[in-house]
Amino acid sequence: MVGLMGSGKTSAGRLISEALGVPLSDSDPFLANRYGGTAAQIAAREGADVLHAREAEHVLVELADDAPKVVTAAASTVEDPRVRAALRAAFVVWLDAPDEVLAERMRSDDHRPAFGPAEMRARRGAYFREVADMTCDVGVMSPEEVAEAVLREIRLPAPDRQGSQG
Repeated sequence: MVGLMGSGKTSAGRLISEALGVPLSDSDPFLANRYGGTAAQIAAREGADVLHAREAEHVLVELADDAPKVVTAAASTVEDPRVRAALRAAFVVWLDAPDEVLAERMRSDDHRPAFGPAEMRARRGAYFREVADMTCDVGVMSPEEVAEAVLREIRLPAPDRQGSQG
C-alpha cells in the first residue's frame, strides 16, 4: 500500500491483511520499535533525510522476506529507486484522494511530520503512478470498499461483513 499521508494506508491495509490471514507491516510501528519514535519525532530529532532512509529501510526489509504480508509504505519510500525496484515484485495499491481531503485528515494526526499534500504530490505523484498496479480514490471509497476492491482485483472473495457491524 502506497499513498500520501492521510490516505488511509493503515486502515485499509489492516482490513486486507485480516481478510487474507497475513501479517500487516506498517511503517509507524516499525519506526517506533526500531528507532524509538514516531515519524514526526524522528524528523525533528534527526532530520527528514534520516526519516526517509528509515522508512525506505522498512519497505526493503519487508519485501526482502518472501513471506506473504501487507506492507503499508510511508509516502517518502517511492522516491528511493531501490524501493521502486523492489516494489516491481509486489502487487501495489496506491491510495489517493484530492489534496483537500488529505490535508483535512493530516490536521487531525500529530504523529507525522507536517508536509502539505500538494507539495508531496508534486514530488511523488509520478513515482506512485510508476509503481501502482491499482489506484483507489479514498476521497470517495471507505477503507472497507478499498479492501473489497483489492480483494476483487487479486481475485479473492471479499469478507462477509454482515455479522461484523454493531
